[in-house]
Amino acid sequence: INLLLDATFASPFDDDDNIIQWYTCEENSVPYQVSLNSGYHFSSGSLLSKQWVVSAGNYQEFSGRGCEYHRIQVRLGEHNVEVLEGNEQFINAAKIIRHPKYNSWTLDNDILLIKLSMPTVINAHVSTISLPTAPPATGTECLISANYPDELQCLDTHVLTQADCEASYPGEITNTMFCVGFLEGGKDSCQGDSGGPVVCNGQLQGVVSWGYGCAQKNRPGVYTKVYNYVDWIKDTIAANS
Repeated sequence: INLLLDATFASPFDDDDNIIQWYTCEENSVPYQVSLNSGYHFSSGSLLSKQWVVSAGNYQEFSGRGCEYHRIQVRLGEHNVEVLEGNEQFINAAKIIRHPKYNSWTLDNDILLIKLSMPTVINAHVSTISLPTAPPATGTECLISANYPDELQCLDTHVLTQADCEASYPGEITNTMFCVGFLEGGKDSCQGDSGGPVVCNGQLQGVVSWGYGCAQKNRPGVYTKVYNYVDWIKDTIAANS
């Protein structure tokens, strides 16, 4: 699905361009970051436990014929997705569970869980990120990261008010979404970043979801609010462990 700058519906980030105004992360500084691969890097995610990853559900790889678990490989410990550096762990997906109320038109409930076929080895290069204990507060400083286009990229940003978020996308923001970024534009998540983590104060507050264009004025990135899904995540993991 391509982004439409003046669309009247939500569009997920795809893989045409890369991130705007980011910097290369220090190696091992984002050990919970994962790259999702189906012969190529197509999305990012976050490691919640030794055997579970959370990501966005808006990629075609998770739908129809593309949703063949053995074709999805979770790559952990990556710094450069184009280079084998010796710290990686490549583990196939054993199960993919998209939220039952995911809406591909509005991108409401844009979240899914991936069960790995075997547990990861936790070390300096691979570790988990905590779920949030409270919703994201306006102004909170956060880190967004993405395995795109090759080296792991980082962006320091902050949570916007829900009023600014809703004003940027009238009628399209639900209570499962929030905005992070800069209303003046210039810095934003973009195509290729979907599914990646938004971490604030050491907790996973968001999953990169959708937006219009890249780093445009009054068009901040929209993120799935992980706090709303903590119970679903815990219940789903418990029922499939």
